[in-house]
Amino acid sequence: MGFSLPCLSQSLSFILFLFHFHSTISSPLSSNYSSSSSSHLCAHRQSLSLLQFKQSFSIQSSPFWFARNYQYDQYPKTESWKEGTDCCLWDGVTCDLKTGHVSGLDLSCSMLYGTLHPNNSLFSLHHLQKLDLSLNDFNTSHISSRFGQFSSLTHLNLSGSDLAGQVPSEISHLSKMVSLDLSRNDYVSVEPISFDKLSFDKLVRNLTKLRELDLSWVNMSLVVPDSLMNLSSSLSSLKLDDCGLQGKFPSSMGKFKHLQYLGLGWNNLTGPIPYGFEQLSELVSLHLSGNFYLSLEPISFDKIVQNLTKLRYLALGYLNMSVVAPNSLTNLSSSLSSLSLWGCGLQGKFPGNIFLLPNLESLYLSYNEGLTGSFPSKLTGEISSSICKLRFLQVLDLSNNSFRGSTPQCLGNFSNMLSVLHLGMNNLQGTVPSTFSKDNSLEYLNFNGNELEGKISRSIINCTMLQVLDLGNNKIEDTFPYFLETLPKLQILVLKSNTFQGFVKGPTANNSFSKLRILDISDNNFSGPLPTGYFNSLEAMMSSDQNMIYMNATNYTGYVYSIEMTWKGVEIEFTKIRSTIRVLDLSNNNFFGEIPKVIGKLKALQQLNLSHNSLTGLTFLAILNLSHNHLEGPIPSGGQFNTFDASSFEGNLGLCGSQVLKKCYGDEAPSLPPSSFDEGDDSTLFGEGFGWKAVTVGYGCGFVFGVATGYVVFRTKMPSWFLRMVEDKWNLQNQKTKKNAGRYGARRN
Repeated sequence: MGFSLPCLSQSLSFILFLFHFHSTISSPLSSNYSSSSSSHLCAHRQSLSLLQFKQSFSIQSSPFWFARNYQYDQYPKTESWKEGTDCCLWDGVTCDLKTGHVSGLDLSCSMLYGTLHPNNSLFSLHHLQKLDLSLNDFNTSHISSRFGQFSSLTHLNLSGSDLAGQVPSEISHLSKMVSLDLSRNDYVSVEPISFDKLSFDKLVRNLTKLRELDLSWVNMSLVVPDSLMNLSSSLSSLKLDDCGLQGKFPSSMGKFKHLQYLGLGWNNLTGPIPYGFEQLSELVSLHLSGNFYLSLEPISFDKIVQNLTKLRYLALGYLNMSVVAPNSLTNLSSSLSSLSLWGCGLQGKFPGNIFLLPNLESLYLSYNEGLTGSFPSKLTGEISSSICKLRFLQVLDLSNNSFRGSTPQCLGNFSNMLSVLHLGMNNLQGTVPSTFSKDNSLEYLNFNGNELEGKISRSIINCTMLQVLDLGNNKIEDTFPYFLETLPKLQILVLKSNTFQGFVKGPTANNSFSKLRILDISDNNFSGPLPTGYFNSLEAMMSSDQNMIYMNATNYTGYVYSIEMTWKGVEIEFTKIRSTIRVLDLSNNNFFGEIPKVIGKLKALQQLNLSHNSLTGLTFLAILNLSHNHLEGPIPSGGQFNTFDASSFEGNLGLCGSQVLKKCYGDEAPSLPPSSFDEGDDSTLFGEGFGWKAVTVGYGCGFVFGVATGYVVFRTKMPSWFLRMVEDKWNLQNQKTKKNAGRYGARRN
């Protein structure tokens, strides 16, 4: 079938018409688009102000430690800011499309370093509506009163940016403010960021449109808790964790019916939690942990459980819940993903059906035994295998309770999302699970302080993400687990106080334990010469980490790792593990032979303990230099000590002996006083000065130790080794039993 000429002609005419029409209407649009894309939307003055702002700060050569500790992505956004280009296209800059004014500035995690002065060009950007300078390093700058000039500002975020001083009252001038975040500036030690009563009262009265307020770790000790009741009833998020708030818990929280996130943890709030909480039916997250004098009655808890059906995160750690029945936990919302009830005084049989909560990802029930005060209690019973129904669980912490029975074998493979498994300090029996699957995500595995027996399962080599393995203080009978060498990320290995035996021959693979920072195999029956081969491969102990962070889970939970360790002769729990710490403890075994020269390579060590072995000989010692410390007492005589001249000991006014031509009177110094753990400044851990007692006892217990310390410590200029090169008799007599050691502190959830 063919087309007639008239029909073909009409068709062509219609096609030409459509083409012409399309060209006509598209040309202006194309022209307009081209014109707008080639023009500079950004006003020249504002572009200049931004460039001046850029010049007022330097870019850190390495990411800001605070942002890195929280695992935020960082990059220097201002490096894309170039003169002669449209500032509206620069990283972090947003412009109003109609006026070209800079309306938004997001420079979070931009690696900025320097002082934010009051005359900074930033304050000339009067049209700003959103400003985010979080997670930079402003070097303890004070928050300028000029922030109050941003009359159009609706969002301000200055969190985690090393700011200091009192929050100016001019912040209360920002009447359009919807979201204000000044949190996480608590690490400033000189003058922490703070609110006084007057400034906070002004803020509460004037910021009536506020929906989100985060002042966590801002010092609010002068603010009366009941003044919170004057905040806008339209608040959806209120986070005031660790602010120093003190006094009775606010009485009328029920007015905040739109509240979804409430954080008042780690303050000094007192009294019972008042009725009315059940009215906060929109709550998704409730964090009240760490208010040690706050209590929760059964009726209040039952109402919270019944009415807050949208709760996904519930943290009540260290509240007094001694009269709350554990069985009431079974009524929690099925949407709950994280539950923190450590140290709450819960007592009675643990309800196994809590493991039926289908969305549970994190469970913290530790420290419900041995609490001081008026409500000591414990969680008892066996750990039900029904826990293995929690397929989405990422953190399981049941430590420091009285759970007994065997560890469910399914713990090794029930959830490939599980990153933290902490069952330490219980009464668990049986063996370490042998079912760790190849696709697991475990980073932290802790069974310290139980009664586990048998051998270490080789299935642990499937835990390729593992950073911490603590099996100390059990009854494990095995030889050295060489297969653990293959774990590529292992940083901490604790096998102390078991019944391991045999030689530790050295590495069987390349890069064995290269990331290991803490190795504790003390109090076992290992024998043979020291494992020189391993000393050669402990690369992480050869160089120090200048960036101090705390080890924590890499997932969103931020779980902070802890381990049991002997420190200054006392077994304690390190509730936080600094990335800078380096420890090697081989004490109380049956090692024999010479101390190898290669041990001098481990220059980053802060604690080395080789005491109570059968080590002999030290042929490589040529120099001992203990000068200019704070040593005191008599210098040992005889042997190689007689070969060192006075210069080895000068600058220690408390020393006496023939080497320094100063006669000693009386006996040696009295025994060392008990030590206590301080996780603050490293100087309290490693000391700037130390008594000669440590040297003499080391010398007395075995000539090797006093002398080896002199060679290794001072040749490598690492005097902090000295505190733990030896372990004296006082230390041995005062070691705490494993069940009572270090039960203080808590994970901040």
